[in-house]
Amino acid sequence: MSLFSGAASTTGYAERTARLVPGLADMHKMTGLLLAERAPSDGTILVLGAGGGVELKAFARMQPDWRFLGVDPSADMLEKAHEHLGPLGARVSLVEGYIHDAPERQFDGAACLLTLHFLDREERLKTLSGLRQRLKPGVAFVSVHHSFPTDPAGKDRWLARYAAFSTESGTSRSLTENGMAAMKERLPVLTPEQDADLLRQAGFVDVETFYTAFTFRGWVATAG
Repeated sequence: MSLFSGAASTTGYAERTARLVPGLADMHKMTGLLLAERAPSDGTILVLGAGGGVELKAFARMQPDWRFLGVDPSADMLEKAHEHLGPLGARVSLVEGYIHDAPERQFDGAACLLTLHFLDREERLKTLSGLRQRLKPGVAFVSVHHSFPTDPAGKDRWLARYAAFSTESGTSRSLTENGMAAMKERLPVLTPEQDADLLRQAGFVDVETFYTAFTFRGWVATAG
């Protein structure tokens, strides 16, 4: 989900996100490759925060025999995912809800992209723990979200850089300013060190950074 668009907004979501997240398509490609390192060719992948279906479509194109479970709390966003997937949707099941609404089965990998930054520390840890419980030991989990220094000077510096990127990518200055204000006031951002520590607390090991793009960080970890 894009913070600039707002969690409830679905119109033009995919286009806005592609402008606001540096290297989005390549990040999806890297995520698919990291999942494939430990998932079988006929595996089933859990995607949390799957509304819109952009990453689901990227993964499905990369791996023609994978199946997917996509989970998202927004019915409107899941409808967008269904539309976006087209024929690829035959390999995708969609569930409206949160991680506890996903079946308690052992998936062959999982991804949670542009989602966890909406959750405070406690809810984030619960969500990560729920993800871990639904993964086979030894498989990969990939997470990408806003994560940057939270001291006042550091926060201002990185948000200003991201605002500059947003404007340079074609977002109106007024929308950028509104988005930045929302991020400063309401987004429960953690530092990269805190995010990596939460992954370990949730039962993941071998936590590694694979993606850094202004305010975004991405990790790949192994289900311990």
